[in-house]
Amino acid sequence: MNTRKLTILSLILWVATIVVIAILFIRGQTRLGDDGRTAIILNSAEKNLVLEEMRNMLISVQGVVEGLSEQDLSRVISASRASGSSMAQQVPATLMTKLPLEFKQLGHSVHSGFDEITVAAKQEETTDMILYRLSSQLSRCVACHATYSLQADTQAVPVSK
Repeated sequence: MNTRKLTILSLILWVATIVVIAILFIRGQTRLGDDGRTAIILNSAEKNLVLEEMRNMLISVQGVVEGLSEQDLSRVISASRASGSSMAQQVPATLMTKLPLEFKQLGHSVHSGFDEITVAAKQEETTDMILYRLSSQLSRCVACHATYSLQADTQAVPVSK
């Protein structure tokens, strides 16, 4: 009888753990910010990592625009590739658990969008079509910045790379 109770208790604890992890994966570590946006709570190192990734994406946007203005598709390819899906693979799992699901989905769509710009430039799409793709990228950036802010939790433990 004791083995049966222990098995049931273990199963309940296992299911509870999975539920808590799923909730954290979906919700992340957030709270309502002072400005009405969803504040994502990160330690300073994590916040800096996310901001660095955003700056790198902005550098990619600049490179795509410069490449298009100079009719240099190789510049468009290198700039867009720098912010493609491979960039997202460098984010630590501990940070990913703190990000809400919609933020992760937006981030994934932005990285995929840069991959699409890379492919479009390789296929020598027109400048107008690539600019249209870039405009879609920027609308996702605007949506994300309108919805989320990053707040450093000074008492949190730094993330290791």
